[in-house]
Amino acid sequence: MSSPRRVGLLFGSFNPIHVGHLILANHLATRTDLNAVWLVVSPQSPFKVGEELLPEQARLQLVQLAIAGNEHLRVLDVEFCLPKPSYTIDTLDELRRQYPGVKFVLLMGGDNLPGLPRWKAAERLMAEFEVYVYPRPGYALPEPLPAGVRVVEAPLLDISATFIRKSMRAGQSIRYLVPEAVEREIIAQGYWQ
Repeated sequence: MSSPRRVGLLFGSFNPIHVGHLILANHLATRTDLNAVWLVVSPQSPFKVGEELLPEQARLQLVQLAIAGNEHLRVLDVEFCLPKPSYTIDTLDELRRQYPGVKFVLLMGGDNLPGLPRWKAAERLMAEFEVYVYPRPGYALPEPLPAGVRVVEAPLLDISATFIRKSMRAGQSIRYLVPEAVEREIIAQGYWQ
């Protein structure tokens, strides 16, 4: 299979993946100049140390179930074999090595943009990769935007993985918050119950 030319990378712990992630990824893959969006499952974010995470393979499987049959979306476990915690620049370097013909675009919510200068090798990241930012409710984007940053409009649902985990613990329904296959797997495996 030949790799798409322009690929957006959506990083996340996906603990669990939910319809907000999927609507965003599909929207960016089908309504921008991107050929596809690849969801990068992060084993451990340096900013979320100590957060209660399902094992990485379990989260990877939930994403696989969620995107099955969508030719515009793909899931990657590239960070599973990189040193932990994972740093975006190291992952981007590895992906460029594995897929030399692909131009990668970093996708991020507007809430993450102010922290970008604190990321490892932030200056190099900004110089070598385009960044597409989708606005998040309650977060103003800096003016002017840093060079290489483009704002892309996308439908945003105020759904969080935290809300889904709390709902599971309380024995409440998560129907329609996650794809049906993901809900079945979460219940079958007893995640967060």
